[in-house]
Amino acid sequence: MADQARARRLAKRISSIVATAIEYEIKDPRLRFVTITDAKVTGDLREATVFYTVMGETLDAEPDYAEAAAGLKAAAGILRSKVGAGTGVKFTPTLAFKLDTVPEAAREMDELLSKARAVDARVAQVAVGASYAGDEDPYKSDEDEDDDEV
Repeated sequence: MADQARARRLAKRISSIVATAIEYEIKDPRLRFVTITDAKVTGDLREATVFYTVMGETLDAEPDYAEAAAGLKAAAGILRSKVGAGTGVKFTPTLAFKLDTVPEAAREMDELLSKARAVDARVAQVAVGASYAGDEDPYKSDEDEDDDEV
């Protein structure tokens, strides 16, 4: 079993090779909007999972995930050959492609944060004219104790 540092280095190299090959060497139109985000390699360096995202043609267009997955599946053999040539490891890992859900999770997190900011702004508006129900500082201080002792 290989050490984890070697597996991480190999994963980084695989993601770089696959991204470069998709961008410059593979002429499949289904892969035009595919971006490689990460790669993970098993401890024995035999299998690699490559994570990808798909962008739409425009900002408002919905990405075609099925076409991108089909394009990656069709190009898997060529990509594996490129990885083997580019890494020089004894056994070229098999490549599995998985859609990366991090961008969607980040978008959902941004929406939640914007809702929280809106609620905070409403609370701040209500607090502008508010006054204390009792004393401004209801806790005893050291000065109050000094007055009691005299």
